[in-house]
Amino acid sequence: MISPKLVKPRILSGFMELAPCKQIIFNKMIDIITKTYENACFVPLDTPILELSEILLAKSGGEIDKEVYHFNKGDNDLCMRYDLTVPLARHVAMNSEAISFPFKRYQIGKAYRGERPQKGRFREFVQCDGDIVGLEDLPLTADAECIYIISKIFKNLNLDVLIHISNRNLLFGYCEDLNIKDTKSVLTILDKINKIGKDNAKNELLKLNLSETNCEKLLYIISLNGNFQDTIDKLTPLSQNQTYILGLNQIKELYRYIKAYEINEEQYCLDLSIIRGQDYYTGTVFETFMKSHPEFGSICGGGRYDNLAGYFTEKKMPGVGLSIGLTRLFDLLDKNNLLPPIAPTNTKLQIIPLGDYIEECLSLQSFFSQKLNCEVNYENRSFKSKMKEAGKKQIPYILIVGENEHNSKKYTLKNMITGEQNSLTKEDCLIQIKNNL
Repeated sequence: MISPKLVKPRILSGFMELAPCKQIIFNKMIDIITKTYENACFVPLDTPILELSEILLAKSGGEIDKEVYHFNKGDNDLCMRYDLTVPLARHVAMNSEAISFPFKRYQIGKAYRGERPQKGRFREFVQCDGDIVGLEDLPLTADAECIYIISKIFKNLNLDVLIHISNRNLLFGYCEDLNIKDTKSVLTILDKINKIGKDNAKNELLKLNLSETNCEKLLYIISLNGNFQDTIDKLTPLSQNQTYILGLNQIKELYRYIKAYEINEEQYCLDLSIIRGQDYYTGTVFETFMKSHPEFGSICGGGRYDNLAGYFTEKKMPGVGLSIGLTRLFDLLDKNNLLPPIAPTNTKLQIIPLGDYIEECLSLQSFFSQKLNCEVNYENRSFKSKMKEAGKKQIPYILIVGENEHNSKKYTLKNMITGEQNSLTKEDCLIQIKNNL
């Protein structure tokens, strides 16, 4: 009989699949981010991965439309969500009467983009978003709170970061003052300056028929970067345009709130090169970089948008939010050997029967599992092979249950790291394990 041809096991390009030992670290990072959001009184939201296309594509346009996973099933025209912001907009528009504003929500979930896989780019990725949405109005205090949460998240992740902050109204107003009409094209070029360099940016600006003088002025203003007060002092005399003054006043107000949050001044700076290309950002914008690895690029970004749900409701819902691309961040940390050391298993204790004592082992598992991660090795294999497997999994403690242990109710507890073993009651075993973990 001819065997069927085997299918080669593989995953799609652009999708991440982690070994359990690394998934443990990934999950712990999610736990830390979740706890930080919840400590700030953000509530969880979990929106569907699939949305109606008319919902998900209502405000996308441009390159995003080309990347969306878009298909039909029966009579439904569907898309897989490409971020967590549009589903949030749909949710607040649907439920505005029941929501108490400001609405502070976090969502940690997967999003999908059918873009070309490359370094740092995935087709399936986990986003960790936090947004504060107001009704009609939202004070700038919310912007400061998002920056505060970013500082807390990365402190809790034990990553030293620098948050670069700006306000788009400064550049909008400055372009108005210079009588520049095609502001969108100018900001698109300036947004790329850290990638293409000053000279290439200037050449692209000149192609828009900007004067040499205006090019130099734009390149100067986006070069301003550093201590908040020092940079504000440099910005103050540059323009009297109303939009520019609005942005300057917003930056000054934001700075007061950031200081009130007592964020370490070494963790943030004012950086006019932070523009964030998305059209929906209207004021505060920010991006976060690892101090030790600025070449990683931004690992967290966000900002202020005036009307989150404008495609779904006539109600004005201004908001501010942050987003961490956790899949990309994890991949960068992993490839650069920056992941925290962690055991390849969550198991702290494995119970091994030495003879026909499986029921007693299960009873002991029930006892220990109330306080720590515990399992019974009930495979029909030799004791030696079970011990070898426990060592391979780096389980720190083994509890042996044989005839002597069954009769005395004192169990052999072996520390797999030191090799030390003792005969103890189950209560004393628990104390010793807890004291040494």
